[in-house]
Amino acid sequence: MTGQSGVSPVGARTDAAHRHDIYGLLCPGREIFELLANKWTGLAITALADGPRRFGELRRKLEGISPKVLTRTLRRLEDYGLVLRTVHAEVPPRVEYELTALGRGALEPLAQLRTWIRANTAHFTRPEEWTGPAGG
Repeated sequence: MTGQSGVSPVGARTDAAHRHDIYGLLCPGREIFELLANKWTGLAITALADGPRRFGELRRKLEGISPKVLTRTLRRLEDYGLVLRTVHAEVPPRVEYELTALGRGALEPLAQLRTWIRANTAHFTRPEEWTGPAGG
């Protein structure tokens, strides 16, 4: 369908209205949605709600996350302007992570999601092999 106006060779619509449709392949918000929908991203943001934390503190708070995944998550959050990484000139160097104003803005919708999850966890149908906690 390459000959049609507003359609790319791979079938992705390119008109201006579609670029701001979260379901559209070229929507810039889609990338942000995918970032925030990642389980470690949301948990890392909420773990920083009370102020700056060091890497080790975050790792202890986020049970089950590997150092590699935590590093990747924090770098992505920093790249998108949600987290500020500060290296203090000390020996040994002290590195802290804290939410930016943009990152703090994500706390409210994440809190609403957490509230909804807590209120509805008992209503979900779980696969028999699921053994996680019921309260979240």
